[in-house]
This record gives sequence, structure tokens and C-alpha cells, in this order.
Amino acid sequence: MKGLIVAAGQGVRLRAKGDLKPLIPIKGIPLIERVIEQARRGGIDEFFVVSGYRGDDLRAALNSFADRTGIHITHVINRDWTRANGQSVLMAKQFLDEPFVLMMCDHLLDPDIIRSLIDAPHAPDTVTLAVDFNLDNPLNDPDDVTRVRSEDGFIRHIGKVIRDFDSYDTGVFLCTPIMFEALEESQAKGDDSISGAMNVLAAWNKAHIFDIQDRIWVDVDDPVAYEKAERLLELGQL
Repeated sequence: MKGLIVAAGQGVRLRAKGDLKPLIPIKGIPLIERVIEQARRGGIDEFFVVSGYRGDDLRAALNSFADRTGIHITHVINRDWTRANGQSVLMAKQFLDEPFVLMMCDHLLDPDIIRSLIDAPHAPDTVTLAVDFNLDNPLNDPDDVTRVRSEDGFIRHIGKVIRDFDSYDTGVFLCTPIMFEALEESQAKGDDSISGAMNVLAAWNKAHIFDIQDRIWVDVDDPVAYEKAERLLELGQL
């Protein structure tokens, strides 16, 4: 299974820990290396990484990592990295014409989330988002997390400010190439985000959910989340 990792943004809120977010070390290992290793354990065997901000530095670091580990990494360059994250995904259209797992460069998680997502039944021409129904989990940041409203296994609405929701977006998607069609449709409507594409797919009844149940994940996007991730790593929970 192929994996696409979005790593093009600046990561301003984590700047206190380092200048280039994907390369910020956490317990001695760069964040993106942890993401890749967890994905490998979850069943991903080929990676595509979208770089943008300080892309030369990130690509050089990933080349060194690939040389050390033998992991196959293809670089995808997003020169419009100041746009929302859907633009980064769309830049990978030329590389991916089969199902793939979409991930974020700053989300650490139990590899079984990816493994179970891949193994779950999927309808053709759909996108499935791994969601967390544990709204009270202290690992989540309710003021920042993307919210999801679902019904009968389908996504009905997704966004950061929606009030009627039942789960959180974990940032892990099992995609088919229909994701690129939805991104283009969403961009035509003025929304460059992944959530915008998921709302298009929801309108097409092509957006599904996968419940991660009690599995652990954390979005390492600020110093507080960074400290949570460190504790989880110390405890061997990630």
C-alpha cells in the first residue's frame, strides 16, 4: 500500500521546538521519521512526501533517511504551499492512480489504526476517514481539531467550526483517486482544504468513516501536544 504524507506547511505553532516542523526531534527522532516508521508498521511500503516550506532541507533529510533505512520515498513538490492543505494532496495526482493512505506529517498514532483501516471493507470510488468518537479524550484539542458529523457510516459534514458533530478527524484517510476529483471540485468553489474535498465527497455520498475505537493518536501541532506525545512515547503507547 502506498502512503502520501503532507509536509508542506510552516508549522508556526511549533516553532519554539524547531525551525522546520517535520524535522523537529521528539525523543531524539525527527517527527516525520516517526510518522513514516509508524506507517510502515501499519502496512505502508512506499511513501510520497509533499514538501513546500524549506523543501530543499526536508528533501535532503528524507533522502538521508531513505539511504539509511532502504525506505522508498518519492518527493512531491508543492510550490503553492501557502495555500490550504488540499493543494498539497492535489500535487500528488500524477503519482497515484490506485488506493493510498493519506497522512499528516505531525500526527503520531497507533500503527493498528492504519492497518485496520486498510483491512476494513471499502466501496469503490470512495474515501474513508479514520475518526475518533472519544470526544472527551484529553489527548485531543477541542479548540483546534477538525470535527465530523456522521450518519450510518457516512460523513455528512466536516470542518473546524461546525457545532453539530459526533467525532474528530484523525488525519488518516484511505483514498481512491476520486479524492483528486473532489479536491478539484472544492477548489473550483474556492476551498483549497482537504475538509473542503471531504464535504464534496459527502455530498456525493462517497465519504465514509472508520471508527478507531480506543486506539491512540495525537496531533503534534503545538508545545502542549508535543509534551503529550513525549509522554506517550515514554510510556511505550506510540
